[in-house]
Amino acid sequence: MSVSKLPRNFYKPLAIGAPQPLRELPVRLERVIQFVPGHNEKVLSKVPDLAKQVDVVLVNLEDAIPADAKDIARQGVINVGRNVDFGSTGFWIRCNSLASPWAFDDLAEIVAAVGNKLDVIMLPKVDGPWDIHYLDQLLAQLEAKYRVGKPILIHAILETAEGVMNVDAIASASPRMHGMSFGPADLAASRGMKTTRVGGGHPGYQVVADAEAGKQERVRYQQDLWHYSIGKMVDACAANGIKPFYGPFGDFADPEGCEAQFRNAFLQGCLGAWSLHPSQIEIAKKVFSPDPQEVAFAKKAIDAMPDGMGVALVDGKMLDDATWKQAKVMVDLAKLVAEKDPARASLYNL
Repeated sequence: MSVSKLPRNFYKPLAIGAPQPLRELPVRLERVIQFVPGHNEKVLSKVPDLAKQVDVVLVNLEDAIPADAKDIARQGVINVGRNVDFGSTGFWIRCNSLASPWAFDDLAEIVAAVGNKLDVIMLPKVDGPWDIHYLDQLLAQLEAKYRVGKPILIHAILETAEGVMNVDAIASASPRMHGMSFGPADLAASRGMKTTRVGGGHPGYQVVADAEAGKQERVRYQQDLWHYSIGKMVDACAANGIKPFYGPFGDFADPEGCEAQFRNAFLQGCLGAWSLHPSQIEIAKKVFSPDPQEVAFAKKAIDAMPDGMGVALVDGKMLDDATWKQAKVMVDLAKLVAEKDPARASLYNL
């Protein structure tokens, strides 16, 4: 038997003195989440410039940070939080997993030092709503203790088989839920999938055309390993009013493959992706910014049906209320891009 809070209690603070939970997520552009290793002083020194180029700067404490550098990385987060003016750019961290020996100190020390600057905590290896409930309560206690004025949001990484099974319960676990990112590498390991690639397709995952008499070669088509899981994540996020994201693409030498993976995720409903290398920033911006021609058509659709009711004929295409809703998604996204990204603003003629 599942037990959940009564609706009237869902939005109550979980600690006396904690800020009131948000009922609506902030409207922010988050096409590209740039990862920065917390223990690397050279890279951290570039954060002020990075913050002007990307939508989110995330200082990483988890994977890729050696065990003997965890304390250094934690201090790196604190230094960045204290010294960088992020403006409209989001300031996130990825803490260590809750099962690790470092997670509690990550949360306690960082919230104490820079809780009022921190927007989102990305939580890795989320298996179920219990992980979110624990972090939700702990953050409320820390916010109350250190007088944090706004609630710090939670972003879950979907990277275990158990997490995929529980994805809807995770998405609805707390009003702190900001969204989810898809983590293909850890998910592949959790499932026992036979691939060592971090995102992208695999040449062995194919469908083969029917055999034809007299023809030796059969047409083959590579399939998308991640289509089902990303779709399931997007549905859970959309149903619960939170944001879906694609995660990492590990082959920095394959920009075409990276763009294809990002675009698949964008078309399925994801709002952004991770950038693990500066070369992926522009790829993410390009993919997760709507196509100017699509925006131009969407504007025509909205102009033809200002209230979204009835039907209209635009450029030979029959439009109805469903088309109007699709058009509004495109135009609203274009407006966000235009506000943040002057280089693309002129493309949309808004």
